[in-house]
Amino acid sequence: LAAGDTRAESWQWLRDMETHGNMGDNECSSARKQQEARDSEAFDKQFADIVRDVTQHDITDPEVRDALDRLKQVLEYNAPGGKRNRGLSVIGSLREMVPPTQLGPELEQRALVVGWCIELLQAFFLVADDIMDASLTRRGQECWYKKEGVGLDAINDSYLLEGALYRLLRRHCRGQPYYTQLLELFLETSFQTELGQALDLMTAQPDHVDLDRFTEERYKAIVKFKTAFYSFYLPVAAAMYMAGIDSEEEHTNAKTILLEMGEFFQIQDDYLDCYGDPTVTGKIGTDIEDNKCSWLIVMALRHASPQQRATLQECYGRKDSGSVEQVKAVFSELELPSLFRQHEEQSYSRLCDLIKRHANTLPHAVFLSFAQKIYKRTK
Repeated sequence: LAAGDTRAESWQWLRDMETHGNMGDNECSSARKQQEARDSEAFDKQFADIVRDVTQHDITDPEVRDALDRLKQVLEYNAPGGKRNRGLSVIGSLREMVPPTQLGPELEQRALVVGWCIELLQAFFLVADDIMDASLTRRGQECWYKKEGVGLDAINDSYLLEGALYRLLRRHCRGQPYYTQLLELFLETSFQTELGQALDLMTAQPDHVDLDRFTEERYKAIVKFKTAFYSFYLPVAAAMYMAGIDSEEEHTNAKTILLEMGEFFQIQDDYLDCYGDPTVTGKIGTDIEDNKCSWLIVMALRHASPQQRATLQECYGRKDSGSVEQVKAVFSELELPSLFRQHEEQSYSRLCDLIKRHANTLPHAVFLSFAQKIYKRTK
């Protein structure tokens, strides 16, 4: 099959699953979309309670009132404003795993809280990452550390975000049979992400461009640990534990699919960093200036001529606009946008195949919703 035919076949399979498979008929699909809209609204409304929980109800010692006020500012600036896909995936996945008669208001509420815990983990990572990368904007606004009066105090603010999520888990899930599993899941995922960040920083050292470090193996390791575990496996695994699904085999099957999705997602992110519209993505891409091991530079090095490689060696990782433009010119000469589109089609087809093969005992809809949200995304 040609790439277009493969993609069309895969997309038709997803359509068929929506219409005839686990997704139910068209009426059921429409009802699901309405439920997703209600969940989204409930999730957004939950945020005010999340802030009150950790800044008013959890600790009431007047001696730390100023610090709690600071935490409130940090939460309100950094936690909302994203796409919320990770957080909403907890309640969305849980609805596919638990019969409606067993999904009562209390479990729904806890799923929303756990979803916000993932969003706080994301905020913790992003606040710290923006400092390390010297980023300028995030989610369409100035990075937190760039705000007047914040600066490197943002390092401690990121710790506050991380601490808040564990207090929320304890407040809302302690006493549940899955509490320890959630704690271990969050702790393990955090460590995996931090290992990925370490690999990223070691590979992209400022003022020391070493193109030999930018291998496909290193890139895949960074993506797997820095992005895929917390962005894709974490929300689904949390929902699985909350639904009482804790077998190693089922978690391994889910992880196989979701880590592949995470790589697909990060490659899109790398492409959008260079070619995306900042008014749409909400951030100004700096991967070239930051000497990042991105998919684009890895592919460029694979296909570059000796002369093009010399240009990359001279210009990659430099902050001046002239060097950045020369790198982008090499990317264009190598037709990387076209290569990306081909890769996107191939990755999408591979994801569909993984879902068919590994989601035997798990609802396909859990994975289909992810695939449909990220396919051909622009932000």
